[in-house]
Amino acid sequence: MSRANGITIKSTRELDYMREAGRIASQTKAVLKDAIRPGVTSRELDAIAEREIRSLGAVPAFKGLYGFPATICSSFNEEIVHGIPSRRRLEEGDIISIDLGAVVGGFYSDTAFTVGVGRIDEDSQRLIYATEESLRLAVEQTRAGHRVGDIGAAVQTYAEGLGYGVVRQYVGHGIGRSLHEDPSVPNYGTPGRGAQLRVGMTIAIEPMLNLGTWDTRVLDDGWTVVTADGSRSGHFEDTVAVTENGPEVLTA
Repeated sequence: MSRANGITIKSTRELDYMREAGRIASQTKAVLKDAIRPGVTSRELDAIAEREIRSLGAVPAFKGLYGFPATICSSFNEEIVHGIPSRRRLEEGDIISIDLGAVVGGFYSDTAFTVGVGRIDEDSQRLIYATEESLRLAVEQTRAGHRVGDIGAAVQTYAEGLGYGVVRQYVGHGIGRSLHEDPSVPNYGTPGRGAQLRVGMTIAIEPMLNLGTWDTRVLDDGWTVVTADGSRSGHFEDTVAVTENGPEVLTA
């Protein structure tokens, strides 16, 4: 592991650990998607995620980190990120965002997705599609020689062009031996600005789009972030490596 301009560059062996952590997180996502249905509690989803991650030989990335009490963040409807799993049951028409990660060999992965519970309204469906598409566009910018501002600009231009609020207070980040490393990776910005991407860098890109304002507030639990106007929010995230051949999504 080396550092360039304060940014961690991973060796081949370290990238292999991150690939395995990403594979396990991705498999856990698939298991959770199959389990999401009306009547299931977010605490039950949390138990499923922890069991899956540990059965595959990894450690949950979030549990105990900064004092967070669970394996997943589960955020309903107007909740953006950091929702704490509880006895709350999923209801028909809800949308839920799940954020999770795994640790293998001391290296982290981080990923998130938003899905509808049963049948959902068209605005929510379009929001989910747009958030996932904004992540795809951001990943396309994750190439050696590009800059962090290119990633943020890709999300902002697309999302704001459709009328969505792009969350500014919470951003993507570098990732590796720690869940959160340099550089910060905002979902807004100016092309050609910010840290330059180099082969061996690994970052977590996580657009968060709202049906209304981009502004947020934190609930009394000290964790759960919600939209300031109560509108619904979507969240997608992948861990991405910068390689000589372009971006490699480790949590695909």
